[in-house]
Amino acid sequence: MTDDINNLEEMDEAYDIIVLNDDEGNEHEFMHLETLEVDGNTYYVLLPVEEAEQEDEDAEAIILKLSKDENGEEILIDIEDDEEWEKVADAWEEMDDLEDEDEE
Repeated sequence: MTDDINNLEEMDEAYDIIVLNDDEGNEHEFMHLETLEVDGNTYYVLLPVEEAEQEDEDAEAIILKLSKDENGEEILIDIEDDEEWEKVADAWEEMDDLEDEDEE
């Protein structure tokens, strides 16, 4: 159990924690795994802290696009366009594969 706690603490220290609010105003914590630049746009790769705490091997990261609201404030939005989604997902996969190769 102590090892699990230490691993989670190490993960928290290695990644920034971002708190996002859903449509109902509920807060959700995410680990900011990576920032991607694709076609002049910025995307955040996030992993729900709750899933990381459960050490769920099937935990899926989400990718959100950095945008600005009507007041010029930065916000994270869903990627609506399928083609854009594919490009960003491919870029994340390539980056993840390169990191895996570096670890070997």
